[in-house]
Formats: sequence, C-alpha cells, structure tokens
Amino acid sequence: MPASPPGPDPLLEGPTPKHVQLREILRRAVERELPPGSPIPSERELAARYRVSRLTVRSAIGKLVEEGLLSRARGKGTFTSIRRMDLPLYLMSFTGDMRRRGLKPTTEILWRGRENPPPNTVRALGLGEGEQAYRIVRLRRADGVPMALERGWYHPGQVPGLLDHDLTRSLYEHLAHHYDLRFDQARQTMWAEAADRETARLLGIRVGDPLLVFRRISSHRGRPVEDTTSAYRGDRYQLTTQLDPAGPMDARRARPGADVPRKPGVPTEQGGFP
Repeated sequence: MPASPPGPDPLLEGPTPKHVQLREILRRAVERELPPGSPIPSERELAARYRVSRLTVRSAIGKLVEEGLLSRARGKGTFTSIRRMDLPLYLMSFTGDMRRRGLKPTTEILWRGRENPPPNTVRALGLGEGEQAYRIVRLRRADGVPMALERGWYHPGQVPGLLDHDLTRSLYEHLAHHYDLRFDQARQTMWAEAADRETARLLGIRVGDPLLVFRRISSHRGRPVEDTTSAYRGDRYQLTTQLDPAGPMDARRARPGADVPRKPGVPTEQGGFP
C-alpha cells in the first residue's frame, strides 16, 4: 500500500499557486514522515484528496522528482528516493565503510588472473617491459544491493600469491594480515561517466545512468602496489567536501611548517581514498 502523507492540509485560494502548495506538503512528508523507498499515493488519489486537477498533482510531483526527493518507476508508481551515502575521502576499505554504516558487505569475484596490464598501469606500478600483473574484478554489495564495481591491478612482486587467497573479504585487511602491508600513500583521480552496458548490468542500473569513478594508485613505503578503478552508482553515492576560500599557496603559508613541500599523493584532510 502506498504511504500517505499525514492528514491533508487545505490548499488555499490566494497568490501561492496550488501546485506549489501541494509540492511543499509532499516535500514535508518525504523529508519528515516517509522512509526512503516508500511509494506515495497515485496522481488520482492525491487529486481527489486535495481537490485539485491531476495536472496540478503532476506538476508538484515533477518538481520533487527534478530535485531528487522522488523517483518514478515505470509501471510501478512514484517513490521517495533512496538517500545517497557520502563517499569517504580517506583510507578506508569498502568492507569497513559498510560495516561502519551498519550494512552487510559482500563481494563477488568476477575475474582473477595474471595478465599483461595496459601501458598506464605498467607505468603506475613501475613494472618492467612485458611484466604481468594480477588483475582482480570485484562486484561490491551492501545488504545485497550492488553498489560498486572494482577493476584492480596489483604488483605481483609486492603481493606474491595474492590470487591464491580468499578475495571476497576486505582486501586491505587481507594485505595487512598476510603481507604486513598497509597503504600509506596514494594518488586518486575522480570523474563522472555514464554506465556502459556491462557495468549497468552488473550494478543493476540502466545504460547511461551516472557513475562516480575513482582511479587510485596506492603505495606502501614508496613502492606502488595497487592501481584500481572503482565505479560507484551515482544514485547511491555523493561527494561532500569542505572548501577553503584561500588558494592552495595561501593555505600552505597559513599552516605551521608550510614551507616544507608535501609529497605528491600523500592524503590531506580533503584528499584520500574511497
């Protein structure tokens, strides 16, 4: 049964259009009363309840869909949107992050093997000409819902025998336990892109849906170990950062010890890892 907003507030005649009044009533219900993923009453039901035309209802709902508070599912109805999670911009594994949120993380290994990496990975990992690397592709879920697709390359000289281990658990915990290896430096690049057919199929979204993509090159004691690209569902994640009005050089001068250059790739308060 669709969830209903609490008792109908009367729509008043006056300078404020009725579709605006109805929109704000629905907004309050979505933000204060209805849990994420709840269906709302149909256009017909809302029109009868508030004694307005379906065009007025459609206009009110359409604006909330544009704002991301509601989402339409063809043939099913209109639902309150799932709240997006902030991607942590610091060194934390997917497994640790999901546990921290009270969700159950699971991992499906889609591919593992030793292959010839692309040239940019050869350079990133400092591999020799013709040297192969471990390639691991993993689908990450939280409470059974696909959240991210990870395609990673790993330096075999730094983590020998990695492919022989259980890779369905936290890889970072595994590296720390079996190799005494904890990443202490990384360079990360972020961008947005549209999901291709294969990525959309694996993540349970539509072709062309937005993704947040991270490429991270991680090192241990100055030696590169990991070059991984992670695609996160754009409907499940968002990025939040704190901005400083000062420029980068001004900000460094304002901090004690700012005359000491920062090593490239070392995470700062605003930089880090997903």
